[in-house]
Amino acid sequence: MTQLQIIFLSALQGFTEFLPVSSSGHLILFSKFTAFPDQGLEMDIAVHVGSILAVAIYFYRDIWEMLCGLLNAIFSRFSRVREYYLRHASDKMKNFIAKTLPQYDCKLLLMLVVGTIPAVFFGLLLHHFGMEWLRSTKIVGWNILLFGIILWIADRYRPSARQITDMTLKDAVIIGFAQCMAMIPGTSRSGITITASRFLGINRREAAKFCMLLSFPAIAGAGLLTAVEIWQSGDLSRLHDAFSGIGYSFIASLAAIFIMMSWLKNYTFLPFVIYRIGLGGFLLLYSYGYI
Repeated sequence: MTQLQIIFLSALQGFTEFLPVSSSGHLILFSKFTAFPDQGLEMDIAVHVGSILAVAIYFYRDIWEMLCGLLNAIFSRFSRVREYYLRHASDKMKNFIAKTLPQYDCKLLLMLVVGTIPAVFFGLLLHHFGMEWLRSTKIVGWNILLFGIILWIADRYRPSARQITDMTLKDAVIIGFAQCMAMIPGTSRSGITITASRFLGINRREAAKFCMLLSFPAIAGAGLLTAVEIWQSGDLSRLHDAFSGIGYSFIASLAAIFIMMSWLKNYTFLPFVIYRIGLGGFLLLYSYGYI
């Protein structure tokens, strides 16, 4: 694989991963409508890893709070030590302790774990039976079109009052099962999880945030499996290509996250829906031989 192809793939993945337009579908279409050969599922997963690194940077405060909450849950004495010192320390020391040992809970982390479990089982199942048969223009076209329309329905007609803090375990399970569908190219992982969140009444920015955080464990697991397979193969050139893709994708993904979160302050998902309908319609006409 040439460096130019890796750069194009990484940029395409990075800019589309967190937009509800299906990054995996665009990666498949890239090789079908250009002179570049199909990069394969391995490189697709590698450039996805760059995207979750961007999530870790953008949402580092949320990730830090989840880790603190986990520590508080595991080490129950952590809170007791904090409370003891707050009772006996000087005012200056109290301020320091309050800032360095904040009280966090595990709710968001629990929601992400619960939402990831369905994707783990479904992903292992697809990994066992193979996924190459899903990489067809017809499948990508139908999914881009149909799930784009469903996104519009959810975004147009559902309320936007709920926050992530209002989520229940039932909500996390529903979003988790929705994420399983994203393993079929063209569905869009961000698109389907945002759609499920909007049907549950979660507002746009909070839905996008939860979707991005939810991508972390699922993509990290797929990336780890791929890294092990590459290492066992002994082909270090594949490892070099993968790391290059991760780096380029990270930069593009970080830019996409900033754009997405800024856009959702004032606007809806309608432009992405229009794009999906247009692209899906074109792909279906093309795949069925009408153009």
